[in-house]
Amino acid sequence: MLRLAPLMAALALSAAAQPADLLLVNGNVHTLDPARPHATAIAVRGGRIAYVGDAAGAEKFRPEAKRVIDLGGATVVPGLNDAHLHLEGIGARELLFDLEGTKSIAELREKLAARVRDAAPKKWIVGRGWIETHWPEKRFPTRQDLDAVAPDHPVALTRADGHAVVANSLALRLGGVDRTTPSPSGGEILHDAGGEPTGMLVDNAMRLVLRLVPEPTPQEVEQHLIVGAQREARLGWTAVQNAGNSFEDSELLRRLIAEGKVKIRVYDAMSGSDGSGRKLLAAGPVIGESGGRFTRRGVKFYIDGALGSRGAALLAPYADYPQSTGLLMQEEAKFMPFLLDALRAGIQIGTHAIGDRGNRTLLDWYEKAFAAVPAAERRVAQPRWRVEHAQILAPDDIPRFARLGVIASMQPSHAIGDLYFAPSRLGKGRLAGAYAWQSLLQSGALIASGSDAPVERGEPMIEFYAAVARRGLGGFADENWHLDQRMTRGQALRAMTLDAAYAAFEEEERGSIEAGKWADLTVLSADIMAIPEAEILKTRCLYTLVGGEVVHEAK
Repeated sequence: MLRLAPLMAALALSAAAQPADLLLVNGNVHTLDPARPHATAIAVRGGRIAYVGDAAGAEKFRPEAKRVIDLGGATVVPGLNDAHLHLEGIGARELLFDLEGTKSIAELREKLAARVRDAAPKKWIVGRGWIETHWPEKRFPTRQDLDAVAPDHPVALTRADGHAVVANSLALRLGGVDRTTPSPSGGEILHDAGGEPTGMLVDNAMRLVLRLVPEPTPQEVEQHLIVGAQREARLGWTAVQNAGNSFEDSELLRRLIAEGKVKIRVYDAMSGSDGSGRKLLAAGPVIGESGGRFTRRGVKFYIDGALGSRGAALLAPYADYPQSTGLLMQEEAKFMPFLLDALRAGIQIGTHAIGDRGNRTLLDWYEKAFAAVPAAERRVAQPRWRVEHAQILAPDDIPRFARLGVIASMQPSHAIGDLYFAPSRLGKGRLAGAYAWQSLLQSGALIASGSDAPVERGEPMIEFYAAVARRGLGGFADENWHLDQRMTRGQALRAMTLDAAYAAFEEEERGSIEAGKWADLTVLSADIMAIPEAEILKTRCLYTLVGGEVVHEAK
């Protein structure tokens, strides 16, 4: 890997003789640089940091600086980096049928009825974002719930986690789903007491109806990507790691970045389930294009489903559904050849694994692949493969992450959303290995922190709060929720910056505020390293800078 230390040192030495593009003064700067953990001023030249220090040292940059921003004591942190999200889905959520925040089945029906009134005859109605955890009905919605208000339009509404769909009777009929339809491998068709499908399709069974939904046009996908990226910049994310893109949409995103229509940095991982991963192996990685704003070198797979829809693969049965241990969505004989090819080609693998059985199986397969392809045969000696989510771990598997060099790519907001149903799904005994951040960190593992938006809201202050408080947004956590697994604020910030950059092979380019690195900075209205936990959620993004360019400035 290219080492940037000589370049960074040269830039630091020559900075005083060169004019700055931008000067930030009077700030409260948390650098994550052990040599200078705190500063008050930053100078930027040519997209990179030219100076980090105090007001006196910054004065030499002021006369020729193109712009000077007096931060008035605002807090600056390294540019926040969402290590796991779905960018096109975020934009689609902003523009389409968003069911986030729906409070009951009754409200779901009201929203669907309103959508039907505006829909063309026979047009598919698709939406996403519902989650039944807090609903008074205490159950999944059914096809009958949807039929009552939408009998003549095919309807498919995806659960917030993206691992279950509820379809109405017309959509099921079009998909050929009836009481005799077998559940596909890695999926489940739920049935009622009479043996009829309820309308709930879990994991691979979702394809039975979703394959019929018209794909968005390239123009619509482009709009989704632009709107999604604009939202990320407003929130303070300077970079995102896109989990599971199609190769075609990746090429579109690549063009939008080159044209300056998407301003944030994107680390793109291809979907392993639609052929895009094989296309990446054939084409080879793209690294640091468009001034370091576009990289494509990963492939995203799934090994199991989600905990909320009971698709996560568990070592023991679900406590509230003892007839099931969840779903494995991969077969070793089919998966292993791709893993070996990826190791030889320098392609990073990130695999969704939520249940303890899913995580153990995945770590077993990773370990076999590493043993089969020695470092001398790899394009990248340390491949930095990832487990996406790593939510429920058996205690014996926690030390394996550090031993194998596998990154735990985790999303803190899952813990504060799942705390309302995980105890009933797992029982108290398995909660010790649930969202086990501190245990992983103490074992030597690295955690890259993301949001999984649009599954979650995708707001960085929610992610930071969740990591350090491990409580619901209202402050709730019961005695079984293992508050000892909370991160310190330093750990949480590092997971969202420097360690997220490491997960994308970019820790020498960004992730801390040091001379020579890209000037990717997030400016916040309050000092999240010091304020009370509840106030973290009130903190706003004032400026987002990518390569020294102000891509968001709060009004």
